[in-house]
Amino acid sequence: MKRRTLLSGAAGAAGLPFLPALAGAAALSLAALPPGWRRFEMRTEVVVETGDEPATLWLPLAQTAAAYQQALDPEVESTGKVERLREARYGAEVLRVTWPSPREQKVVVRQVVATRSRGVEAGGLSAAERAFWTAPTESVPTDGIVAETARRITAGVEAPEARLRAIYDWVVENTFRDGATRGCGTGDIKTMLETGWLGGKCADINALMTGLSRACGIPARDVYGIRVAPSEHSRSLGTGSPDITRAQHCRTEMFVDGRGWVPVDPADLRKIVLEEGAPLESDHVRRQRERLFGHWEMNWVGYNSATNIALPGAPRAMGPNFLMYPCAMTARGEQDCLDPASFRYAITARELAA
Repeated sequence: MKRRTLLSGAAGAAGLPFLPALAGAAALSLAALPPGWRRFEMRTEVVVETGDEPATLWLPLAQTAAAYQQALDPEVESTGKVERLREARYGAEVLRVTWPSPREQKVVVRQVVATRSRGVEAGGLSAAERAFWTAPTESVPTDGIVAETARRITAGVEAPEARLRAIYDWVVENTFRDGATRGCGTGDIKTMLETGWLGGKCADINALMTGLSRACGIPARDVYGIRVAPSEHSRSLGTGSPDITRAQHCRTEMFVDGRGWVPVDPADLRKIVLEEGAPLESDHVRRQRERLFGHWEMNWVGYNSATNIALPGAPRAMGPNFLMYPCAMTARGEQDCLDPASFRYAITARELAA
């Protein structure tokens, strides 16, 4: 394979105001970070086996969110043409690899990311940012049954943070993690509410939190990413080996005036209940319920907040509502991103010494 090291910056929609920061925004020196930061090297290897036709692959890259995550520029080896792009609507950074011929279609990406424990982030929002993060998307509407449910949950509650907590508690108490759900779920919250089937995984449960918050006028966004290490808080909330191929996880955060961005994760609470057999009323779950309202354990790396993303240069819309897995397309269609054995991709992570 030919080797290519990508430099800072990405082609595409520069200047988008809606993200915490742009990944690779400086010649970052992780060695200069203060105590409390952890450093991880992520390695993704993909082989696109199309048989006899050209292919295009899109991979999410880790974002830089200044208060809790810093990402170095990725290093790439590939047999195809490699481009580092920024998706137009959200500014999500994407690695696009194209193979014009059916020869070996392979890419290896290494990226070093530093993270630290994340709490509420003080700050403000512009009018444009507020409008952007309260707007509906195709899979996260804010009218109809979503708005009706949000009004019912927050009836009589005026303070923004109290309204947010009411939504969080409702989601925790009324949803459940469905182990039969493929991948991280689809995030189709309208169908969830219309059918009354409030089971799913992180992209379902946390998208519901996001949509209900937006319907109340609270800016909110999902953050799609992947777990990279064991958890210090609960055994089901981390990885058990360097192989993180199936460790994708979506989180969500809301902006509260006077406080800033509040990280929450009701889906992880429902994961503890299912996978650790711990009732909601147990002491352990009660502690985690409080922790997960306002705190993210950063044994996880965030990619982007691009719900209903339009992949740069894609001939059609991708199947999932988000880019949290590798996505490959050929003239015959899209490969199954939830089946890494047939798609042939693997993701590993290792923690680096400080």
